[in-house]
Amino acid sequence: MKKSTEPFWWGLFGAGGTCAAFFIPVLLFLNGLAVPLGWIAAPTFEHMFDLVAHPLTRLFLFVVISLSFFHWAHRFRFTLYDGLQLKHLNQLIAVLTYGSAIVGTLIAAFTLWNI
Repeated sequence: MKKSTEPFWWGLFGAGGTCAAFFIPVLLFLNGLAVPLGWIAAPTFEHMFDLVAHPLTRLFLFVVISLSFFHWAHRFRFTLYDGLQLKHLNQLIAVLTYGSAIVGTLIAAFTLWNI
């Protein structure tokens, strides 16, 4: 019986969707509405830098960013399969979508590591 990697990709898809659903609306609300509308005081650069430099904040940002990339990759892969009927390009689409997610994850890790 041939082993499949599908459960692994579906797991990343589910984790990414959950993280995105819980955390991205909060981040958008704080940075896109609350601060610009003056509901909360705008943080200074030094405060934001200190916040992002904290290891737990880096880990949080890395998890949200990387899992969101894998969520996008899996959804986009199946959109291409089912929406555009490109099932004959299975290997190419999988390599391009998951490869993009891996590259995005590595860039996020590099960026967060060097802050």
